[in-house]
Amino acid sequence: MAMKFLRASGRLVRVLGHALHGWWTIRRHFGRMSQPEREAAVQQWAQAMLARMGITLEVQGAESVQGPVLLVANHISWLDILVMHASRYCRFVSKDDVRDWPLVGPLATGAGTLYIERGSRRDAQRVVHAMADALQQGQVVAVFPEGTTSDGTQVLPFHANLLQSVVATGLPVRPVALAYVDRGTGRPSPAPIYVGDDSLGASVWRTLSETGLCAVVRYGEAETAQGRDRRALANDLRDRIVDMTRARR
Repeated sequence: MAMKFLRASGRLVRVLGHALHGWWTIRRHFGRMSQPEREAAVQQWAQAMLARMGITLEVQGAESVQGPVLLVANHISWLDILVMHASRYCRFVSKDDVRDWPLVGPLATGAGTLYIERGSRRDAQRVVHAMADALQQGQVVAVFPEGTTSDGTQVLPFHANLLQSVVATGLPVRPVALAYVDRGTGRPSPAPIYVGDDSLGASVWRTLSETGLCAVVRYGEAETAQGRDRRALANDLRDRIVDMTRARR
């Protein structure tokens, strides 16, 4: 127990220091960077953050991910955004209140996050238009259609609203399967799970205490709506992610 406490405490100090460094970079340097330079900086920062947390990264298929494309992923943990940024830069759609979170908000905004007011149909329409504009500009955008986290053993039903951006534009969408496993055994790790009555602090502490944690990101093949409405597309993408998750086990 003492070793776990010391390990987690040391990692927490390094994580906070790296977060502050990211905030400083955004405040002082992003204004002078080109968009490709910003994207590279975000990816490198995310990779370094995982290293400071003691997490290794296993990625399949990221080299073929080019914009314009919408990434659709299952949602397990608060770590998911960081892990996906480390594997390949993308612009996330996130709930609006994240914008005001201390330290996290400026980092998310600097990384290009598109914010949505949860529960507002009018704001959802605005974000769909913003996503479509970003895609038409050749960008990579990412969403978690479950709308909440699961325990990693299942993929919850998908909300289809945000998929209208690719239905309307005819641009590609790719499923992404996320998993957290023990490096030694390959079995799912419960450490990063953030679901139900679990608190964020408890999940963060478990993650920082863990040894041998590996984040796995698997990109599926791109497809277009091809006449499917957003609900049919959402169901098909969920099925593909379920299959990709099972294939990993």
